[in-house]
Amino acid sequence: MNPVQLADAVRAALSSAVSAGALALTVPDDVTIDRPRSREHGDYATPVALKLAKAAGLPPRQIAEVLARYLAEVDGISAVEIAGPGFLNIRLDAAAAAAVVGQVVSAGDHYGSSQVLAGKQINLEFVSANPTGPVHIGGARWAAVGDALGRVLSTQGATVVREYYFNDAGAQIDRFARSLLAAAKGRPAPEDGYGGNYIYDIAGKITAENPGVAELPDDVAAELYRTQGVEQMFTEIKATLHAFRTDFDVYYHEDSLHASGAVGKAVNRLKESGHLFEADGAWWLKSTDYGDDKDRVVIKSDGDPAYIAGDLAYFLDKRSRGFDLCIYMLGADHHGYVSRLKAAAAAFGDDPAVVEVLIGQMVFLVKDGEPVRMSKRAGTVISLDDLIEALGVDAARYSLIRYSVDTTLDLDLDLWTRQSSDNPVFYVQYAHARLSALARSASDLGIDLGDDYDAALLDTPQEAELIALIAGYPQVLAAAADLREPHRVVRYLEDLASGYHKFYDAVRVLPMGEEPVTPANVARLWLCSAARQVLANGLAVLGVSAPERM
Repeated sequence: MNPVQLADAVRAALSSAVSAGALALTVPDDVTIDRPRSREHGDYATPVALKLAKAAGLPPRQIAEVLARYLAEVDGISAVEIAGPGFLNIRLDAAAAAAVVGQVVSAGDHYGSSQVLAGKQINLEFVSANPTGPVHIGGARWAAVGDALGRVLSTQGATVVREYYFNDAGAQIDRFARSLLAAAKGRPAPEDGYGGNYIYDIAGKITAENPGVAELPDDVAAELYRTQGVEQMFTEIKATLHAFRTDFDVYYHEDSLHASGAVGKAVNRLKESGHLFEADGAWWLKSTDYGDDKDRVVIKSDGDPAYIAGDLAYFLDKRSRGFDLCIYMLGADHHGYVSRLKAAAAAFGDDPAVVEVLIGQMVFLVKDGEPVRMSKRAGTVISLDDLIEALGVDAARYSLIRYSVDTTLDLDLDLWTRQSSDNPVFYVQYAHARLSALARSASDLGIDLGDDYDAALLDTPQEAELIALIAGYPQVLAAAADLREPHRVVRYLEDLASGYHKFYDAVRVLPMGEEPVTPANVARLWLCSAARQVLANGLAVLGVSAPERM
């Protein structure tokens, strides 16, 4: 019996109590099932009696007492205890608890998934670094977390489109072009331009492919450096992200919004609806009407669109493509976008809830207790390429996903390159490799899982703990999706790996020497197979490999 099945059992028990007249209340659609902090308090706990008390007009312990009687009659539940003001602590018998092992082995890669978000169309935009330089370490965090979040949401049945928004229009592209031109002509970089060896690399390549370009007038040459430079940067960014196991379904170009007239149409729509007003020669969005801290300039006094104009058109485009939810994953310097994007949705007559903005904090590399200096190639920042070179893809992705994105992150290179249990990704991957080695040893001994196992034999404390951890995986995935927090999967995998290592150290799985294979051996191999499957499933959600050998 897993937490979902237990929640169904609680609802059924409540329905029976209501039908029998023992309780007068409305049976809830959702029942919370938790794992107690201490196993002494049972396998699972539920606060349902406390949550129903106010609406039912009854003391929570009275509801708990009635519910406990009905739950005690459910097959697989061995005991129900009332704690505190009305919590219910529930104990399962060994066979009922261990039934989840067979469910995991049967479900395989699909274990943990659900269809709760089936039919939901989600646009997930992340990274979206300007094509003026390599992806920096802040973008690397979103590359890992965004990709993992997309995988998590997909496990819950959502259709997720991963989208990269190329900011290939505006002042930053002008500065990029002027920086390339300066490098090609041997001039100092513009004061507001871009530095780093990559500028010279790109400028040199363009110059070599276009003989005589450096002798052209600056305005003509700058346009060529702009076009080809942006294209080369696009290609490099995509290649780096692909190497990081982060690929996108859509690469959307900001410039296309201006070229197609979509920006002008969006602006005119807001003018006609009265949501733009003119002041000081500029057009402003009345975003304070929708909770923003100030109104935003959409068309500047010189007639050029401000950056938000593209955002307005881009939002309309996403909605026209049928997305029910638009998630934007932005950097630490974009806090103002939360209110302005929701205001934009409201100004178009849409529900602001269709917009979600996640803000990620900065990432720093540390070695020997000191910050790692800037990248030679990228100039002023550490790039994703630098991170991959320093840690490898598995450790880099795992370390970036492991922490909540609303906290600043210091990545210790010494820790994340260590081949020991101190390194969290090594610890989890080693558990999977150890389980894989165990499966090979069982095969060498001619032991087959067979068609069935005796779940009641999995009754030691270590087995019970490992089973409970395995049973909790679907809830972890559901919470990670609902809260947009893939780091919950990381921490869960570490708990699962710990539970397995404790189990293996305490319980003999395979027979020794000439000992015969017992039903207990087979049951434990089933348990090990389930643990291995869940570790593999969780690592896949993170985009991290599950090695068979280490």
